[in-house]
Amino acid sequence: MEHVKQADEVWHAGDIGNLSVLDDLMAVKPLRIVHGNIDDGVLRREAPEHLRFRLNGLKVWMTHIGGYANRLPASIRTTQQQRPAHVFICGHSHICRVGKDKSGLLCLNPGAAGHYGIHHMRTMLRFTISSDGQVKNLAVIELGKRGQGLLPESAV
Repeated sequence: MEHVKQADEVWHAGDIGNLSVLDDLMAVKPLRIVHGNIDDGVLRREAPEHLRFRLNGLKVWMTHIGGYANRLPASIRTTQQQRPAHVFICGHSHICRVGKDKSGLLCLNPGAAGHYGIHHMRTMLRFTISSDGQVKNLAVIELGKRGQGLLPESAV
């Protein structure tokens, strides 16, 4: 949460897992979210599958399942041709990945900040959007190994 407190907004690319996660984040900062494949019907009603918005002229597209730069699924490539974005943010793999697609699209996958999933290191991305709509100061934040700091079931 220390990193969340430093942000202007939090963008969550799905696999929220629990409404309490949303409550905790919204109590601190404005939140933009999409649902993921593990999210139940309640979370799917709170979060759309796709979210598009513009900040300082920068067109952002968020969805949960989306691939990565130069390996985007045909449905994502087609939609990008029809409704171009400058930045594409997705989750699903739980693996942090940043790259620029051959089309020029900046593709961001923040990885996973939670303790459950296939990832080894918990990660998130931090960046700024300049007044002219450019992504600047992009950084990967490592939050520690998955499961690190959790109490054993017997202690709960």
